[in-house]
Amino acid sequence: MANDDRAMTNFPIPQTDPRAGYIEQQAEIDAAIARVLASGQYILGGEAASFETAFAAWLGVDHAVGVGSGTDAIELALRACGIGQGTNTRDLVFTVSHTAVATVAAIERAGAIPVLVDIEPGGFTMDPAALDAALRRPPPGRPAAILPVHLYGEPAELAPLLRLAGRHGLRVIEDCAQSHGALYRGAPTGSFGDIACFSFYPTKNLGALGDAGMVATNDPTLATALREIREYGWRDRYISARVGINTRLDPIQAAILGTKLPRLDADNARREAIAARYDAGLAGLPLRLPPRRAESRHVYHQYVIRTASRDALREHLHLARIGTGIHYPAPVHLQPAYEGRLGQFPAGLPETTRAAREILSLPIYPQLDAAAVDRVVAETRGYFE
Repeated sequence: MANDDRAMTNFPIPQTDPRAGYIEQQAEIDAAIARVLASGQYILGGEAASFETAFAAWLGVDHAVGVGSGTDAIELALRACGIGQGTNTRDLVFTVSHTAVATVAAIERAGAIPVLVDIEPGGFTMDPAALDAALRRPPPGRPAAILPVHLYGEPAELAPLLRLAGRHGLRVIEDCAQSHGALYRGAPTGSFGDIACFSFYPTKNLGALGDAGMVATNDPTLATALREIREYGWRDRYISARVGINTRLDPIQAAILGTKLPRLDADNARREAIAARYDAGLAGLPLRLPPRRAESRHVYHQYVIRTASRDALREHLHLARIGTGIHYPAPVHLQPAYEGRLGQFPAGLPETTRAAREILSLPIYPQLDAAAVDRVVAETRGYFE
């Protein structure tokens, strides 16, 4: 959103609007912030611990450890698993290029090497066949983990990915930054791998009013490592038992998130209703609607269509004062900071590159009303018809 006015919230119909979520719960959120300010406890403390407990119970896991951001969550997850640590390591982490750059940045920050595999044909998440091929002939190094991204609210095809991880002895770290509440075969994303990472960036399905993140696991040893690493490696205060960093969940953000968590399932249902309205209204047009797995629950962090005339359609909607987004305009492997130096296998990433040319995110957030959805549909149909 930050550098693209076509997605900004000053449009009559913005692509996303975190302020609307605040307004909807303003009294509760303001009271939660005031409670923290009055407490005098401004680093971790009871608010952070309370939200960690509530989030773990909501997700159905044993441990949740609050951190400063979703990017930090991935870095800590890797560090807790011992991946990328040591002076001579060449630990390989297999992930995708069609994702926020934060996924790959966190792998490198942890000291590991990202290896990028393609997404499914017509889809947006890791292709198990591409991963299988990459694991059969990996680049130099030690395959250590796979990091599937549940993108746009759609779960990755986890069953074959988990089988491949088991066959090769790899850790599974789920990137759930965009999949709060999504289900795969009846269980929530974030409950399948060794460890899972969540972002609470303000536009997420569960969004803070600033940066915040969470790491979740059923493994008590990993949970202990996470708690130590997030605060300088302290086991006892001021005594670093291991190498750590500073990435603590802010108690104000924890209080806000604790206020919003009970409404997350209802908000996701509203997103699904908006998506269904788009599905019906856009049916029959020469574009591709968001893919869905019959065995999954998609929670529509984004409603992403695909069309070869993406840029012209976007300009048409822009002139109609309808915000749109492109998530993401360039795959990580084609961005200036990464191009030519990340591992890819075996013959480029054709599905990833194709998707980046065609994707367009239409407006979606829980407070978007039916009239606004219908206007987006009408303008989109008007462009094609």
